[in-house]
Amino acid sequence: MEKVIVVTGGSRGIGASIAKHAGRAGYKVCVNYRNRADKAEEIVAAIEAEGGEAKAFQADVSREEDVARLFADVDSALGPVTALANNAGIMAVDFVEDMTAEILNHLWAINITGSFLCAREAIRRMARKHGGSGGVIVNLSSIAGKKGGRGQRVHYAASKGAINTMTIGLAAEVAGEGIRVNAVLPGLVDTDMHEPWGGKKRIDTIGPTIPLGRAGVPDDVGAAVIWLMSDEASFITGALLEIGGGS
Repeated sequence: MEKVIVVTGGSRGIGASIAKHAGRAGYKVCVNYRNRADKAEEIVAAIEAEGGEAKAFQADVSREEDVARLFADVDSALGPVTALANNAGIMAVDFVEDMTAEILNHLWAINITGSFLCAREAIRRMARKHGGSGGVIVNLSSIAGKKGGRGQRVHYAASKGAINTMTIGLAAEVAGEGIRVNAVLPGLVDTDMHEPWGGKKRIDTIGPTIPLGRAGVPDDVGAAVIWLMSDEASFITGALLEIGGGS
């Protein structure tokens, strides 16, 4: 059976790393993006340059109709999905006293609802009761989901706490369908997600305070995600793997 993976938010940062590692592991790769088609096509080109197969697909995971279209398009172009990296998400920095319903609903829609909608579409293709042969889902959470965000990121942390709970519960729900569900919890990782809040200066300041002495890089996470999807991890489900250098 051919391996087909959907990587949401796959055009940059951790998502791009997951996509490239997936290509090396023999997956046909859906590189999902919301706005930056140029960046997604760069990742596709990088995968193809290494002998892999990939295509870029636009979809906003917070929109139900976009998610349904995304998976239908992948069915037609690459085949039924056998793996999902639920990576798409946004960071937000606000004090609770300054939050509005609009801020919260936008964050929930992408970080939580989007992950559920993508998992739904994947399960409809992977589950044995739907004619599938099983599969694997890895959700992208955060160490913040366990530690509360340490101020100004309480809502972001709460969204990742929801992903942790989703992972554990969904793993039990679909185990009998041959589907494994795990999550990775990155700590500080050097990506452009931090640009609005100090960027490289923030990374260089906080990185040395981490027990292993540095911030993470996207490949620290991307490699772990693909390992969790591999046969070597076939007895692992419902796990929350921290990737934070000891933080």
